Amino acid sequence: MRSILAGLCLLLILIAPLPIAAQNGGSQPSGAITVEDDASRDAAIAVRIREILAELDVYDDVTVTVASGIVTLRGTTLESPDIARLNALAGRVEGVVAIKNEVTESTDVAERLNPAIDRFVARMKQIVAFLPLATVALTAFLIVVLLGLVLARLRYPWDRLAPNAFIADIYRQVLRLTFVIGGVVVALDILGATALLSTILGAAGIIGLAIGFAVRDTVENFIASIMLSIRQPFQPNDTIEIAEDIGKVIRLTSRATILLSFDGNHIRIPNATVFKSRIVNYTRNDERRFLFDLGLAPSSDLAHALTVAQDTLTALPFVLDVPAVNVWIEEVGDSTITLRCTAWIAQHETSFVASRGEAIRQTMRALEAEGIELPEPTFRIAGTAAAPASGPHATAAPAPLPVSEPVNVEATAERELERIVETEREATAEDDLLKRGKLE
Repeated sequence: MRSILAGLCLLLILIAPLPIAAQNGGSQPSGAITVEDDASRDAAIAVRIREILAELDVYDDVTVTVASGIVTLRGTTLESPDIARLNALAGRVEGVVAIKNEVTESTDVAERLNPAIDRFVARMKQIVAFLPLATVALTAFLIVVLLGLVLARLRYPWDRLAPNAFIADIYRQVLRLTFVIGGVVVALDILGATALLSTILGAAGIIGLAIGFAVRDTVENFIASIMLSIRQPFQPNDTIEIAEDIGKVIRLTSRATILLSFDGNHIRIPNATVFKSRIVNYTRNDERRFLFDLGLAPSSDLAHALTVAQDTLTALPFVLDVPAVNVWIEEVGDSTITLRCTAWIAQHETSFVASRGEAIRQTMRALEAEGIELPEPTFRIAGTAAAPASGPHATAAPAPLPVSEPVNVEATAERELERIVETEREATAEDDLLKRGKLE
């Protein structure tokens, strides 16, 4: 039991809190206080502290008194940090026991304005002395920037390197920006302030990132415009399909692609959507295939129907020999057999829709002329079957229709649309990224 009590007492002694003076030493001097103390020692401490403060201009109004090693500071200063620094300065003098800091911050208007005026005058003198070097740096900056502007105004290299005027202008802007940054670097190097460049670039990066998030859609469309302008997936007057919209290309701007639908309507598609979408260009190749389906009765001679359809399509004057016409049985239904017919035309001279319609008409007439039945809606009525009509009043079967001459299938409507597109392009030629005439 005694051993346990002794251990508890020792533990309490070890974890007991330190004296308040030891915890809150603050900025007061520490160390042992000597017994010897006289007026000469206090005077020496006061003189030493006054000498230190005299070397610092901010403590002209501060007085120092010392009694028994205790330093008392009175007066005023212009800044609060100077008051806090007094304790550290006085505490470093040997023999100081404690410090009573009674210095306050001055509120006198004249005292506070005089240093500001002095600082302004000193800075003006520095600026005047710095003017020759600043002039040299500014001259170097202007020379570099002007050189970039002159190179950017040249037409030959940029117009030859760029696929169109839009990309050429971007090359020029990048060149100007490069020379501006180079001029800033040269000027800062002359002034000996190249470390400031990283700060400027960092701030510019943060600002650019913020602006990029704010106008994300605009930036996305602009970048898509650059990519489309370089790749050139379509040309003016091309018939294309983008996101289920079909029309002829009027122009490509820095934000959108403008189409003219076959109904005469304008379709404006953002370039970001165009770049990410599936683009079908119907005009890039002159040869284009059309197809159509015809239904035949199940009792028809299918082999003869295939031959008739193929021969009819091959004989049409607007159908190309190569690639060849192709006809096959696509599907067998409950009451209909589907015959699929395909043929190729030169779409720049022949209307796609008109030629397809004429091919359907001629094929149907040829099949009917050969007695090949086309399916009709049938209804089965339960009851007594009627006897077939006979005699002089019976209705005769219709005679086969003769095959007529092909109608005109020239691309007249397409040419009218092309003229509308050209008129639209001439009216807005300055905003056309597909127009190559600017580069010649």
